[in-house]
Amino acid sequence: MTDKAGTTAGGTTGPARAANAARTAVVWEALQELLSHLGDGPLEVVDAGGGTGGAAVPLAELGHRVTVVEPNPDSLAALERRAAESGVAVRGVQGETRDLASLFEEGSADLVLVHNVLEYVDEPAAALHDVVGITRPGGAVSVLATNAVAGALHRVLTGHVAEAHHLLADADGRWGESDPMPRRFTRGQLQQLLTDSGLHPTSVRGVRVFADVLPGQAWESDAHTGQHLVELERTVAQHPELVGIATQLHVIASRD
Repeated sequence: MTDKAGTTAGGTTGPARAANAARTAVVWEALQELLSHLGDGPLEVVDAGGGTGGAAVPLAELGHRVTVVEPNPDSLAALERRAAESGVAVRGVQGETRDLASLFEEGSADLVLVHNVLEYVDEPAAALHDVVGITRPGGAVSVLATNAVAGALHRVLTGHVAEAHHLLADADGRWGESDPMPRRFTRGQLQQLLTDSGLHPTSVRGVRVFADVLPGQAWESDAHTGQHLVELERTVAQHPELVGIATQLHVIASRD
């Protein structure tokens, strides 16, 4: 998992790549800090809905034992290729969050990643219940989810004021039936969901605070905008006021 802004063949940083680099840097630094507190030696890590291994492979490169549970067989094939190219072993298992209890022993994982999952599952509370079940006491859960407040902000910035109003009033944080996102969470909703599942949120970071609202002309005026953006996102990730407008919320929670 790199923390460098991506560049195009011409050497300039593209908006999409830089925004992704900003997301990666903030989440990765939080995970590295967390890993240092979870214990010495290889940790048992489960990446629920881990896709092609964007987080799993770097964790395996650090020497941890990582299992990705992913419903899409094509993603698992890509994961296998990515791990092989990196020279590490990552176990890939086809399944969903509801399968966790049958795939792992109770309390067997030191860390469970639930990144970009709760927005799509039918029952987020039930999914977290399964996650908590395989997390050891003293272990941790890393949750990355889409922020409803940011969703409203982005609709306003594109001129869809009524949709922004609807989103904020909607229980699932959706701006309408054509909204491609099944669900969004406010910071309070996400923290309450984790608390209700038996977890204790210990940190909340904002991911892509400015990356998704940066004017397009900014990329034309400064070739170094991408790297500056990554550095800015690192700085504001835990800013008490700015976390609330980030595109995604990254919450670290412990199981007591």
